[in-house]
Order: sequence, then C-alpha cells, then structure tokens
Amino acid sequence: MPPLYAMPLNDDTVTPGVLGFVVFLALLVATVFLIRSMSKQMKKIQAPSEEDLKQQAWERAQQEKDAAAAKSPGDDA
Repeated sequence: MPPLYAMPLNDDTVTPGVLGFVVFLALLVATVFLIRSMSKQMKKIQAPSEEDLKQQAWERAQQEKDAAAAKSPGDDA
C-alpha cells in the first residue's frame, strides 16, 4: 500500500463525507435560528412616523423662536 500522501487526489478519493454534511447542517440550523431571532428583534423596533418627526421639528422651531423672543435687544451690550 502506498503512503497516504502519495495517493492521487480525484473525485473518488476526496469527498466531504459525513463530517462535511454535519457541519453544513449545523450551519444551516444556526442560520435559521439567527434569522428568527433577528425578525423578532426587528418587530420590537418602533421607528417614529413622518408625522412624529415633523411635530418634533415644529416644537424645536417654536422653542428656538421663544428663546429668541425672550432675549431682549438690550442684553447684547
């Protein structure tokens, strides 16, 4: 019998085998669980609506206007 390193490599001598299948199956199962977990986390996210963002911008503008109006012209000196 020739030494193991001297055997020619072809499709008959090199196969992924059972270990390759088990590793592939484990990766597939892990991917499924990660996708399920990600979808649950994405459902928990509460993104603000466009109306909420406009309301916040309006309130911010009103606060800036009120702050500018509260400042009297004589305070600059």
